Amino acid sequence: MPLYKSFSKGTQISVKIWKITETLGELKKGVSLEPRSLKRLLKMKSEVHQKGFLSVRHLLLEFGYKDMDLQYDRNGKPYLEDKSFVSISHSHQFAVIAVSTNFIGVDIEKQKPKIKDIARKFIGYEKKYLHEKSVNYENKLTAIWCIKESLYKLFGIPGKSFKEHFFVIPFEISDLSTVSWIQHNQFKFKYFSNFIEFEGFTLAYTFPS
Repeated sequence: MPLYKSFSKGTQISVKIWKITETLGELKKGVSLEPRSLKRLLKMKSEVHQKGFLSVRHLLLEFGYKDMDLQYDRNGKPYLEDKSFVSISHSHQFAVIAVSTNFIGVDIEKQKPKIKDIARKFIGYEKKYLHEKSVNYENKLTAIWCIKESLYKLFGIPGKSFKEHFFVIPFEISDLSTVSWIQHNQFKFKYFSNFIEFEGFTLAYTFPS
Protein backbone atom coordinates (compact mmCIF):
# COMPACT_ATOMS: atom_id res chain seq x y z
CA MET A 1 0.00 0.00 0.00
CA PRO A 2 1.26 3.51 -0.69
CA LEU A 3 1.65 6.08 2.06
CA TYR A 4 -1.29 5.75 4.50
CA LYS A 5 -1.22 9.15 6.17
CA SER A 6 1.00 12.21 6.27
CA PHE A 7 0.77 15.35 8.38
CA SER A 8 2.95 18.21 9.54
CA LYS A 9 3.23 20.64 12.41
CA GLY A 10 4.36 23.93 10.95
CA THR A 11 7.50 23.66 8.90
CA GLN A 12 9.48 21.94 11.65
CA ILE A 13 7.85 18.50 11.98
CA SER A 14 6.65 16.00 9.39
CA VAL A 15 5.10 12.62 10.22
CA LYS A 16 4.41 9.85 7.71
CA ILE A 17 2.61 6.54 8.31
CA TRP A 18 2.79 3.38 6.21
CA LYS A 19 0.12 0.67 6.39
CA ILE A 20 1.77 -2.66 5.65
CA THR A 21 -0.43 -4.66 3.30
CA GLU A 22 2.32 -5.89 0.95
CA THR A 23 4.04 -9.24 0.93
CA LEU A 24 7.66 -9.41 2.01
CA GLY A 25 8.70 -9.75 -1.63
CA GLU A 26 6.74 -6.67 -2.64
CA LEU A 27 8.32 -4.62 0.15
CA LYS A 28 11.80 -5.64 -0.96
CA LYS A 29 11.21 -4.07 -4.35
CA GLY A 30 12.21 -0.45 -4.81
CA VAL A 31 14.51 -0.24 -1.79
CA SER A 32 18.29 -0.51 -1.80
CA LEU A 33 19.82 -1.68 1.48
CA GLU A 34 23.32 -1.03 2.71
CA PRO A 35 25.26 -4.20 3.70
CA ARG A 36 24.79 -3.45 7.41
CA SER A 37 21.02 -3.10 6.92
CA LEU A 38 20.76 -6.25 4.82
CA LYS A 39 22.66 -8.16 7.50
CA ARG A 40 20.27 -6.83 10.13
CA LEU A 41 17.24 -7.76 8.04
CA LEU A 42 18.45 -11.32 7.48
CA LYS A 43 18.94 -11.82 11.22
CA MET A 44 15.28 -11.04 11.92
CA LYS A 45 13.34 -14.25 12.55
CA SER A 46 9.90 -12.63 12.47
CA GLU A 47 8.36 -11.71 9.12
CA VAL A 48 6.38 -9.00 10.92
CA HIS A 49 9.64 -7.37 12.01
CA GLN A 50 11.12 -7.75 8.53
CA LYS A 51 8.09 -6.05 7.01
CA GLY A 52 8.32 -3.26 9.57
CA PHE A 53 12.00 -2.77 8.79
CA LEU A 54 11.39 -2.59 5.04
CA SER A 55 8.35 -0.32 5.33
CA VAL A 56 10.51 2.13 7.28
CA ARG A 57 12.88 2.20 4.29
CA HIS A 58 9.93 3.00 2.02
CA LEU A 59 8.99 5.84 4.36
CA LEU A 60 12.54 7.15 4.16
CA LEU A 61 12.11 7.32 0.38
CA GLU A 62 8.92 9.33 0.90
CA PHE A 63 11.03 11.86 2.79
CA GLY A 64 13.66 11.87 0.05
CA TYR A 65 16.19 9.78 2.00
CA LYS A 66 17.86 6.45 1.32
CA ASP A 67 18.82 3.65 3.67
CA MET A 68 22.39 4.94 3.71
CA ASP A 69 21.19 8.27 5.13
CA LEU A 70 19.91 6.62 8.32
CA GLN A 71 22.51 6.10 11.05
CA TYR A 72 22.45 5.13 14.73
CA ASP A 73 24.45 6.49 17.66
CA ARG A 74 26.06 4.37 20.37
CA ASN A 75 22.78 4.27 22.33
CA GLY A 76 20.86 3.04 19.28
CA LYS A 77 19.16 6.38 18.64
CA PRO A 78 18.64 7.03 14.92
CA TYR A 79 19.80 10.17 13.16
CA LEU A 80 20.04 11.39 9.58
CA GLU A 81 23.23 12.28 7.76
CA ASP A 82 21.96 15.78 6.96
CA LYS A 83 21.62 16.44 10.72
CA SER A 84 17.81 16.37 10.68
CA PHE A 85 16.27 14.70 13.72
CA VAL A 86 14.36 11.47 13.17
CA SER A 87 12.33 8.98 15.19
CA ILE A 88 10.94 5.62 14.08
CA SER A 89 8.27 3.22 15.30
CA HIS A 90 6.25 0.30 14.02
CA SER A 91 3.51 -1.90 15.43
CA HIS A 92 1.78 -4.78 13.65
CA GLN A 93 0.66 -3.42 10.25
CA PHE A 94 1.76 0.20 10.73
CA ALA A 95 5.14 1.93 10.55
CA VAL A 96 5.82 5.60 11.20
CA ILE A 97 8.67 8.07 10.83
CA ALA A 98 8.83 11.60 12.23
CA VAL A 99 11.44 14.03 10.90
CA SER A 100 12.10 17.39 12.54
CA THR A 101 14.48 20.32 12.71
CA ASN A 102 14.64 19.73 16.48
CA PHE A 103 14.52 16.80 18.89
CA ILE A 104 11.60 14.47 18.15
CA GLY A 105 10.20 11.20 19.46
CA VAL A 106 7.38 9.10 17.99
CA ASP A 107 5.64 5.90 18.99
CA ILE A 108 2.72 3.86 17.70
CA GLU A 109 0.96 1.07 19.61
CA LYS A 110 -2.01 -1.19 19.08
CA GLN A 111 -4.74 -0.61 21.66
CA LYS A 112 -5.02 -3.77 23.79
CA PRO A 113 -6.91 -4.49 27.03
CA LYS A 114 -3.78 -6.05 28.56
CA ILE A 115 -2.25 -2.58 28.95
CA LYS A 116 -4.39 -2.32 32.10
CA ASP A 117 -2.47 -5.25 33.57
CA ILE A 118 0.91 -3.52 33.20
CA ALA A 119 -0.22 0.03 34.03
CA ARG A 120 1.44 -0.16 37.46
CA LYS A 121 4.82 -0.43 35.70
CA PHE A 122 4.63 2.92 33.91
CA ILE A 123 1.93 4.98 35.68
CA GLY A 124 3.02 7.10 38.63
CA TYR A 125 1.97 10.74 38.80
CA GLU A 126 -0.83 10.01 36.30
CA LYS A 127 -2.78 8.02 38.94
CA LYS A 128 -4.01 11.36 40.23
CA TYR A 129 -6.29 11.87 37.24
CA LEU A 130 -6.89 8.39 35.82
CA HIS A 131 -10.07 6.52 36.67
CA GLU A 132 -10.07 2.77 36.10
CA LYS A 133 -13.83 2.62 35.55
CA SER A 134 -13.93 5.41 32.97
CA VAL A 135 -15.00 4.43 29.46
CA ASN A 136 -11.75 5.58 27.88
CA TYR A 137 -9.35 4.30 30.55
CA GLU A 138 -7.66 1.86 28.18
CA ASN A 139 -7.25 4.52 25.49
CA LYS A 140 -5.72 6.96 27.97
CA LEU A 141 -3.28 4.34 29.19
CA THR A 142 -2.24 3.62 25.61
CA ALA A 143 -1.79 7.34 24.89
CA ILE A 144 0.33 7.77 28.03
CA TRP A 145 2.48 4.77 27.11
CA CYS A 146 3.01 6.16 23.59
CA ILE A 147 3.89 9.60 24.97
CA LYS A 148 6.37 8.17 27.47
CA GLU A 149 7.91 5.95 24.82
CA SER A 150 8.28 8.98 22.54
CA LEU A 151 9.87 10.90 25.44
CA TYR A 152 12.35 8.08 25.93
CA LYS A 153 13.25 8.09 22.24
CA LEU A 154 13.57 11.87 22.14
CA PHE A 155 15.79 12.10 25.22
CA GLY A 156 18.06 9.28 24.13
CA ILE A 157 19.62 8.64 27.55
CA PRO A 158 19.29 5.03 28.79
CA GLY A 159 18.20 4.20 32.31
CA LYS A 160 15.16 6.45 32.56
CA SER A 161 12.05 5.03 34.25
CA PHE A 162 8.68 5.60 32.60
CA LYS A 163 7.10 5.67 36.05
CA GLU A 164 9.61 7.80 37.94
CA HIS A 165 11.13 10.15 35.36
CA PHE A 166 8.40 10.80 32.76
CA PHE A 167 5.19 12.69 33.55
CA VAL A 168 2.09 13.41 31.46
CA ILE A 169 -0.27 16.14 32.67
CA PRO A 170 -4.07 15.59 32.66
CA PHE A 171 -5.73 15.39 29.25
CA GLU A 172 -8.78 14.09 27.44
CA ILE A 173 -8.60 11.89 24.35
CA SER A 174 -10.48 14.60 22.44
CA ASP A 175 -7.70 17.10 23.23
CA LEU A 176 -5.25 15.36 20.85
CA SER A 177 -2.39 17.01 22.74
CA THR A 178 -0.93 17.51 26.20
CA VAL A 179 2.20 18.60 28.01
CA SER A 180 4.82 16.15 29.25
CA TRP A 181 7.93 16.39 31.40
CA ILE A 182 11.22 14.57 31.91
CA GLN A 183 12.95 14.57 35.29
CA HIS A 184 16.71 14.31 34.76
CA ASN A 185 18.94 14.68 37.80
CA GLN A 186 17.72 17.84 39.53
CA PHE A 187 16.20 19.34 36.38
CA LYS A 188 12.82 19.09 34.67
CA PHE A 189 12.40 19.44 30.91
CA LYS A 190 9.06 20.39 29.37
CA TYR A 191 7.74 19.00 26.08
CA PHE A 192 4.59 19.07 23.98
CA SER A 193 2.98 15.76 23.00
CA ASN A 194 0.42 15.29 20.25
CA PHE A 195 -1.49 12.06 19.69
CA ILE A 196 -4.04 10.58 17.31
CA GLU A 197 -6.10 7.38 17.17
CA PHE A 198 -6.96 5.36 14.06
CA GLU A 199 -7.94 1.78 13.25
CA GLY A 200 -7.43 0.63 16.84
CA PHE A 201 -3.98 2.22 17.16
CA THR A 202 -2.60 5.21 19.03
CA LEU A 203 0.27 7.34 17.73
CA ALA A 204 2.04 10.03 19.75
CA TYR A 205 4.88 12.36 18.88
CA THR A 206 6.72 14.60 21.31
CA PHE A 207 8.86 17.69 20.75
CA PRO A 208 10.43 20.52 22.78
CA SER A 209 8.21 23.27 24.13
